[in-house]
Amino acid sequence: MDDVAVIEDAAAAEVSLDPIRSRLLAALAEPASAAMLAGRVGLPRQKVNYHLRTLEQHGLIELVEQRRKGNMTERMMRATAASYVISPSAMAAVAPDTSRAPDRLSARWLLAVAARLVRDVGELITGSARVNKRVATFAIDGEITFATAADRAAFAEDLTAAVTHLAGRYHDDSTPGGRRHRIVVAVHPSVTRPDVSDPGPGGARAGGVRAGDATEG
Repeated sequence: MDDVAVIEDAAAAEVSLDPIRSRLLAALAEPASAAMLAGRVGLPRQKVNYHLRTLEQHGLIELVEQRRKGNMTERMMRATAASYVISPSAMAAVAPDTSRAPDRLSARWLLAVAARLVRDVGELITGSARVNKRVATFAIDGEITFATAADRAAFAEDLTAAVTHLAGRYHDDSTPGGRRHRIVVAVHPSVTRPDVSDPGPGGARAGGVRAGDATEG
């Protein structure tokens, strides 16, 4: 089971968004049969079987074991991932367009950039899985508190200058076979949720920023 799977197919996205199937996906973090799930979700086994077949057809769950029970075969199913992200590719015709009115101070343009990030990384993960390779990635995640709006603006300018300097230092478009990478740097107000917990392991915190050098595959 993968930690995260990216749904790129529109039909699979529609299937995953059905409330009952979403509950079944969550319940299938551990292997279970239709009979076992029926009691948990309060539905007849036949109806659960129908939903499981649909989820299986779209690659959202997989068969992990078959057990004989009398004259029946019990199929033990499991979700293919612990969590799912729907890629903008699933709604390609109306996906956000980063080339439309780019404005680094626009929240909607930031959302378009984030959507492209999900789409591109999702395609990389899908492609790397087919050839059993890993995708090298790096991310910085953290929080910073600004005393004033002027401080926030000054931070943005300093950050822009620092990233521009680093990009100019390391960018080499003349080397044959050079490996192109996309850089995304974003700042937005934090959203407070009552169930937010410590991010846990995965990176070292320093000055409110957590950096993680990871591979996805």
